[in-house]
Amino acid sequence: MSLKVELKPGERLIVGNCVITNSDQRTRLFIDGKAPILREKDILTFETADSPAKRIYLAVQLMYIHEDTAKLSEDYFKLINDIVSAAPSTIRIVDEINNEILTGQLYKALKAAKKLIQYEQELLANAK
Repeated sequence: MSLKVELKPGERLIVGNCVITNSDQRTRLFIDGKAPILREKDILTFETADSPAKRIYLAVQLMYIHEDTAKLSEDYFKLINDIVSAAPSTIRIVDEINNEILTGQLYKALKAAKKLIQYEQELLANAK
């Protein structure tokens, strides 16, 4: 079964190590095969990863795109230790991310990392 992706005009998509940019019209793509795929709205850059949770998301994103957890695991676990030390209430979400990584479910780990970003934003809003 193919993955169906609809792109807005000018929207970008990462497939494997390639960036695909849509033209000026809405486009529908059908993708067969196994490759990491991320829509533009789900992509963080080094510049946009401006909080601890977003840096964790970026580390997981790089693991997912490059399909290599070993290379980034040291940096990832340092980030995880920092956020859990600063906000112990994040441990439930961090455990979920870790479990997905350990089972090789990196896309699901990204989704869990999005929950961590949301939770971080809620904590910061409540602190104000």
